[in-house]
Amino acid sequence: MKSKKTYLLALLSAFLLWLAWPPMPFTTLLLLIALVPLFIALENISASGIKKTGKRIFLTAGLTFLIWNTASTYWVYNAISAYNNDFIGLIVSFFVSLIPYGLGALLMTFAFWLFYRLGRYTNKTIAYSGLISFYIALEYLQQTWDLAFPWMTLGNGLAGMHQLAQWYDYTGVYGGSLWILLSNILAFEAYKKFKSQSGYLKFRTSGIWALVVLIPTGISLAKYFNAEQKGTPSNVVVVQPNIDPYQKLEIIPAAEQIKILTHLSDSIGQTNTEYFIWPETAIPNYADEDRIRSNPDFITLQNFLSKYKNGTLITGIESVKTYPDKRTISAKFRPDLGFYYDNFNSAMQVENSANVQFYHKSKLVPGAEKMPFPKVFSFLDGVFSELGGSVGGWGWQEKPSVLYAQSGIGAAPVVCYESLWGDWIGEQVKDGAQFIAIITNDGWWGNTSGKSQHEMYAKLRAIETHRDIARSANTGISCFINQRGDVIKSTKWWTRTAIKADINLNDEITFYVKSGDVIAKLLCAVAIILALIIPYKKWVKK
Repeated sequence: MKSKKTYLLALLSAFLLWLAWPPMPFTTLLLLIALVPLFIALENISASGIKKTGKRIFLTAGLTFLIWNTASTYWVYNAISAYNNDFIGLIVSFFVSLIPYGLGALLMTFAFWLFYRLGRYTNKTIAYSGLISFYIALEYLQQTWDLAFPWMTLGNGLAGMHQLAQWYDYTGVYGGSLWILLSNILAFEAYKKFKSQSGYLKFRTSGIWALVVLIPTGISLAKYFNAEQKGTPSNVVVVQPNIDPYQKLEIIPAAEQIKILTHLSDSIGQTNTEYFIWPETAIPNYADEDRIRSNPDFITLQNFLSKYKNGTLITGIESVKTYPDKRTISAKFRPDLGFYYDNFNSAMQVENSANVQFYHKSKLVPGAEKMPFPKVFSFLDGVFSELGGSVGGWGWQEKPSVLYAQSGIGAAPVVCYESLWGDWIGEQVKDGAQFIAIITNDGWWGNTSGKSQHEMYAKLRAIETHRDIARSANTGISCFINQRGDVIKSTKWWTRTAIKADINLNDEITFYVKSGDVIAKLLCAVAIILALIIPYKKWVKK
């Protein structure tokens, strides 16, 4: 097959993947066959006997994944462009853009290249097992290392039709990745058999593929239609202040923003309202955590809550902690005052009491919020300090935590990007969280598919944990999501409003919460073993 045709097949796979990806409506099932054209192209390259076959395999698969990743996350540029105002900003923009557009595609391509290499030394079954293991292991790497960007994990694609993902309460998103990869492999094999065989034999693989598609689909739909919303009701108000993120940190005073938030909250608050949820960085004034009770904005918040006897507020805030010495790798030094400090993108819980709790955003955007591998680059700390920053960037906390109200209710605080980490939120649920409070600021991306993808991915966290979600976004989309992933109430984009609902506080622990991403961890071990076959066989041959 000519190179032109193989590249066209690669482009076809990229188009099908993009067409099936959230927020595209009613096309999610295309994920189950979207890689078939790419498999056809790669097999034809392997069979052609051309020189540098491995290079052609890599470039062809790379074309598919680069186009798909870029087309699905094009909106990242809107946030990156905010940094393009000076030399340092250009450097930050360059590194941040490499992660979603280039690095994710590179890792996906590398999985297919390893599949090709393994297939040269083993039978088809082992090679396909290697492909599934390599791909999911590299997806897991995208979730666990300092260059993390798990946005394009294949299993996230089922957020477009969450009715098909109800078994994520056992497997999490990596079960979805496994299903999608296995379906594509069997569909490709069925296509080959259909072309090469005659009689009933050509339908046998097709039948196996149909069962692999239909059985999980049937199980999921049965779980969806028979699901019960468990737990006791709690009245919650979610606020969407709709303050331009490019103005809120510099132009609009914090006091004015708080006035907007309290007015919206009071407009629909009830005497029995138990929670008010405000968005990420709703209070943008770098409050000192150790002196928060004397902060004028904090006093305003307590005055607001005094009208609600059982009321609790969870709000985003930019907070600061100071230290006499460098206690964290992210700490920065103030030479004029002689102390170190961390600034955090935090969730703060305020009640009708002296109790105040903070949760520090832990899954930071690499490049923009945190220098990747800060321990490795610690020698640059002095240079970055002179520029007003540090190798660590924003501060973070190492372990997940739960915000407990005086009523005993536990909330899982999730700040923006963290809503992509199912296992992290699962730890919060295991520690007692009865509902999930997502606070975010999606306005950086503009009116693009990014905000919709982010909201839809939250459905999967509800399914995995059987927890209701209250989602507050500064500029949309704010919503309530029930335990089976249905959005029961939502706001419109770029609208100043507040919504309320009675959510269910659930104590049930799902299998996924207990076990975490066990599928990905097991496949990582398999991937390492199968990858070692390649140099071993090559060495034996020599």
